[in-house]
Amino acid sequence: MDASAAELSAVKTACADHQLEICSILPTRKDAGSFLSPSVRDWEKRIEILQRGLEIAEALDVDGLLLHPGQIDPKTSYTSTWDHLCDILQELAPEAERRGCSIGIENVWNQFLLSPREACQLIDEVGSPAVGIYLDTANMMLYGYPEMWIRDLGKRITKVHVKDFRRRDRAWVQLMDGDTDWPTVMAELRAIGFDGALVSEVGGDDAMMRETADRIRQIMAM
Repeated sequence: MDASAAELSAVKTACADHQLEICSILPTRKDAGSFLSPSVRDWEKRIEILQRGLEIAEALDVDGLLLHPGQIDPKTSYTSTWDHLCDILQELAPEAERRGCSIGIENVWNQFLLSPREACQLIDEVGSPAVGIYLDTANMMLYGYPEMWIRDLGKRITKVHVKDFRRRDRAWVQLMDGDTDWPTVMAELRAIGFDGALVSEVGGDDAMMRETADRIRQIMAM
């Protein structure tokens, strides 16, 4: 977040030299604030971070930014939280469009955007091609199906995180070891014309990373 222009240029050059593409970034700090908080200071912190993230994305030729909107506060109103988030995203959208970088709101475990219908409505209310959903294929598995979200969201999806979940155990598991219907997920992604990267969100050591990469290749071939 605090990298200089020269440092960002060096990162861009190193990636090009090694034929590596950065498909998205997540701008954050330890005290990142929240767009879902009733605190104005929390909003300001998150806006500053998002604006800096857009600057970094442009410097690195990255076309996608992940936005974790924060945790919803039960002391506030769902409707007012929704309206405020829409207002902020509408204010930030022109800068995202100008810098050629989408803002993708991730569906996360925050008691917000609990259905694809809600996610569609939010993006449509913001009304910018630079604001969409950064879809996580497992974060809705307790109460929904990723293929349904893909089908309903369509072109509103900016980027995709892949991980897996086993409902019986209520646990994150390695890709293809959970309940995700990967052939159907891939069919739905192709049906909406999605041809971007499948970004791993599976942790582990080097051996696990290699195994995960191999499984992503298998999933992409389905």
